[in-house]
Amino acid sequence: MYDLFIANKNYSSWSLRPWVLLKQLGLPFQEHLQVFAAGPNWATFRSFSPTGKVPCLHQAGEVVWDSLAIAEYLAERHAGVWPERADARAWARCAAAEMHSGFGDLREVCSMNCGLRVQLNDAALARIQSDLARLDELWRQGLTRFGGPYLAGAAFTAVDAFYAPVAFRIQTYGLTLSPLAQAYVQRLLALPAMQQWYEEGVNEPWREPGHDEACLMYGTLLQDLRVNPG
Repeated sequence: MYDLFIANKNYSSWSLRPWVLLKQLGLPFQEHLQVFAAGPNWATFRSFSPTGKVPCLHQAGEVVWDSLAIAEYLAERHAGVWPERADARAWARCAAAEMHSGFGDLREVCSMNCGLRVQLNDAALARIQSDLARLDELWRQGLTRFGGPYLAGAAFTAVDAFYAPVAFRIQTYGLTLSPLAQAYVQRLLALPAMQQWYEEGVNEPWREPGHDEACLMYGTLLQDLRVNPG
């Protein structure tokens, strides 16, 4: 049994990646949710993570931190984490690594907040255009080269898990991609695991002002769909 330490589902894009991967692969795990505090979380999160960050996976005395490391750890133990085809597997690893280290403007401008709907200002939209163009290019490449409906073929794999938070960002900020990429977003959002994450996220009773302020730094709030008042 795996123990996965995560933070608020409404905010934590990094936590979503291994969580949705485990869910989609049907691997049993125990979820441990640690709520973001209004101030620094390092001391509290250090109780389960060497970096004081989420996500962190525990299993049989092993501690694995960082979402990409968790994916590789799982891949050593379970089939299906990465595609079976060698060319698809190489592409998927590259695409996941690109998401892991890149798309800085998209991350900065479009902070994950599942329950809000935000209209970005013109300057913010201009700032993220190159990231959106690359995202669209990358997704179209994977979907056409490997036949879909997922990025590296017929099955959901780790590369899809790494882009799952982007689907929520696109929904929150009303971003527009090509029809093929937009259909992929809807496919991710329709997954039972993604729907579970979303429902639990918007029903969380906690608010963290820093995350909410980051979400509205570059745009105007249109709607707050979270169930509990702040």
